[in-house]
Amino acid sequence: MPTDLLFATRLYRARLAARGTAALNAQILREAAVLREDDGGGRVWSRTNYPGGYTSYGSVCRLQTVSPTFARLEALLKRHVSVFARSLEWDLTGKQLEMTDCWLNIMPKGVTHGLHLHPTSAISGTYYVQVPKGAPGLKFEDPRLDRMMAAPPRRATARAANRPWIMAPAVAGYVTLFESWLRHEVPANPVDAERISVSFNYSWF
Repeated sequence: MPTDLLFATRLYRARLAARGTAALNAQILREAAVLREDDGGGRVWSRTNYPGGYTSYGSVCRLQTVSPTFARLEALLKRHVSVFARSLEWDLTGKQLEMTDCWLNIMPKGVTHGLHLHPTSAISGTYYVQVPKGAPGLKFEDPRLDRMMAAPPRRATARAANRPWIMAPAVAGYVTLFESWLRHEVPANPVDAERISVSFNYSWF
């Protein structure tokens, strides 16, 4: 067909490492339980900003600097971030991408994370530690959606690249990366078990 694909939005999903993620996840789960228990400020912040769940975003948001476990996660993420950045064809001459923020999210049944973006970062992402069967993935919005005032609806069979919303599955041991301007949300967790993840931002310096 005589058409071009313009202004592509890239989404990166991959297994964090070929081996060793089970042990890493077990250690993160242990630290997550301790952090939630000890982080009174984070629990207070979560009551307003993450109702029903717990996130360390408003309290301990640079976990890679205070925990060897999360520093290990940062080291494993480095390769993935480099691959994703190359696919975006960014010119980073004389600069490099560095993790600026890293925080924990614990999402019990009924908890949701509303539509948002990360405006002061270049790449954002999530690493999945514990994902019970039936727990939601990460839902992404077509960034052009607010300009489609007169567009017809898309077919139910439309390719992913043509849909207004995409749900990227959450899988324990996998990482998802995206450009930070891309709006996203996590729908309500419908299952009794907790969905546990680590989110992070990268900026260039």
